Amino acid sequence: MVDDSQAEPAPVPSKARSVLRLWALALAASAALAASGERWPEPLAVQPALVWCLVLVPPALVALWLLSQWRNGGEGESLH
Repeated sequence: MVDDSQAEPAPVPSKARSVLRLWALALAASAALAASGERWPEPLAVQPALVWCLVLVPPALVALWLLSQWRNGGEGESLH
C-alpha cells in the first residue's frame, strides 16, 4: 500500500520561469526609467488626460483579463 500523505508535489519549473521572466521585465523597466531620468532630468509637464489614462487603463485591463478568465473557466485553484 502506498502512503500518499507524505508524497511531495512535483516542482513546477514553468511557474518559476514565468516569475523570473516577469521579475526580469520589471528590472529592465526600472533600469530604463532610471536611465531616462539621468538623460532628461527636467520634469515633464503634467497632462491631466495622460495622467488619467495611466491611472485608469492598467486596472481596467487587469479587470477585463480577470473577467475573461472567470467566464472561460480559466485554469486556477479550485475551492472544491
